Amino acid sequence: MTPYKLGFLQQPKQLKGVYARVFSFVSNHNTNSIEKTTMADARNFEFQIYNSMTKQKEKFKPIVPGKVSMYVCGVTSYDFSHIGHARAYVAFDVLFRYLKHLGYEVKYVRNFTDVDDKIIKRANELGEDPLSLSGRFCQEFLTDMNDLQCLPPNEQPRVSDHMDQIRDMIQKIIDNNCAYAVDGDVYFSVDNFPNYGRLSGRKLEDNRAGERIAVDSRKKNPADFALWKAAKPGEISWESPWGPGRPGWHIECSAMSVTYLTETFDIHGGGMDLLFPHHENEMAQSCAACPNSNISYWMHNGFVTANDEKMSKSVGNFFTIREVTKLYHPLALRHFLMGTHYRSPVNYSIAQIEISSEAVYYIYQTLEDCASAISQFQEEINSSAKKYTITDDAKKCISSLRSHFEEKLSDDLHTPTILNAALQDALRLMNKILSMLKKKLQKPQKLSFIQSLIELEKEVKDVLDVLGLLSSSTYTEVLKQLKEKALKRAELTEENIQQRIEDRALARRNRDFELGDQIRSDLTSKGIALMDVGSETIWRPCVPVEQSAKSSDGPLPGQPDTTDSQQTELSKSADVTKP
Repeated sequence: MTPYKLGFLQQPKQLKGVYARVFSFVSNHNTNSIEKTTMADARNFEFQIYNSMTKQKEKFKPIVPGKVSMYVCGVTSYDFSHIGHARAYVAFDVLFRYLKHLGYEVKYVRNFTDVDDKIIKRANELGEDPLSLSGRFCQEFLTDMNDLQCLPPNEQPRVSDHMDQIRDMIQKIIDNNCAYAVDGDVYFSVDNFPNYGRLSGRKLEDNRAGERIAVDSRKKNPADFALWKAAKPGEISWESPWGPGRPGWHIECSAMSVTYLTETFDIHGGGMDLLFPHHENEMAQSCAACPNSNISYWMHNGFVTANDEKMSKSVGNFFTIREVTKLYHPLALRHFLMGTHYRSPVNYSIAQIEISSEAVYYIYQTLEDCASAISQFQEEINSSAKKYTITDDAKKCISSLRSHFEEKLSDDLHTPTILNAALQDALRLMNKILSMLKKKLQKPQKLSFIQSLIELEKEVKDVLDVLGLLSSSTYTEVLKQLKEKALKRAELTEENIQQRIEDRALARRNRDFELGDQIRSDLTSKGIALMDVGSETIWRPCVPVEQSAKSSDGPLPGQPDTTDSQQTELSKSADVTKP
């Protein structure tokens, strides 16, 4: 039986040197490669974001100095949310966090579409009240967002609670001669709005009619879209001047954004798939209702594919956040999503999520070991009248991390470079210092190392916090959770692994090194790495890798670099609990 329930995402036979390329986890890393900067060299960078309206990066300048207003289109709540949703809301959570980090007071609004054709269809299939069904999946979405450590927006309005605002806006659009009523329906007239297509760059004749509905012969132009839909028999509806019905898809965001952020605000975000027709129509509605309406920056995140194919239920590669986090820690999913720039397409695969899972484990194991070392000397540091200075390497590393963090996030939220470069330098230096502390050192030197760890840990935690990768759980709890997920993927229990550790120990005592190697290789192929620490053998999660991949590419981080037959004597003195 395959250890993966997500069978449509196949584990590749080899991960050719992928860890060496991505992380280069080497305990004796040459810290001289850290950029030669000092704390005084750190400078500020102008925050720039890509504006979908102008098709270029622009310096961010809020309408009201020191304050930012931001609206992001939310989910249509009729089912569990998928990783395409996760991609969008993690991206805008990073934006939210970074704006706050820069000192802005941010008002973040993200809506729920709880009235929609798909909701009504699903509710009818289940024999459930549409608002009850949508309310249930709104809550499931919030659970997913909490798991992914997305901060809650300031406001999370629902369509069903804003019918008055929606009807008022539709009436304004009619009064301004940009909409017309037909048999209880109300349509937006694109012919009467000259700027239609300005956001997406589409010409009117190129627009596809009826994105979510069939073409209606009553329309004056096939591209006209519904602002209000007349109620069909048995459907949920609300009263209006045009008869009972419900809002069209686009009008809801126009009405709710103006309700919470006024006609002019700073940022409007969503997935690339919303650029047209949703955001194009939304902008047209808002401007037709209020000529002063203006949004300074439109931001859109890229698509998610699975094994280089667009996600689709029809081809069986469409899956939910909940399916992924059943087998992988939510932090691993978040890390994976931030490993690609938010505007670029991101390809989901087992290989990639495994790499992110390993990266998160490495981060938290380093922080756990760092905290353990600090705790042994914390009282001595606190009680000492002398202020111990941090090492030059630590000073340079902290300065480099601060500078790169601000530079890359200020450059349109370029998270991949932070995860795979500056942050890794800091973690490697922390592990180097931890290794040095195991040697016999003079007290001043040892306490200088400890002070360096204290400062490095603080800086790394600050970065992780802004990226949303700093869990509210303890380091130990996160490591335990990561190991539990690894056991689940491998379809093993702690007892199973302990039995195999004992079997391997017996084989080694009998000098049956081939069997010992086979036991270790079998576990490695399932994502379980065995490490010999003195006379004890422990385990940790790793990337599942076939023996052929290991032999061709060398050991992966966290794995011994020799076979049992080669390392019997070496392992007695080697501490390989760290990559």
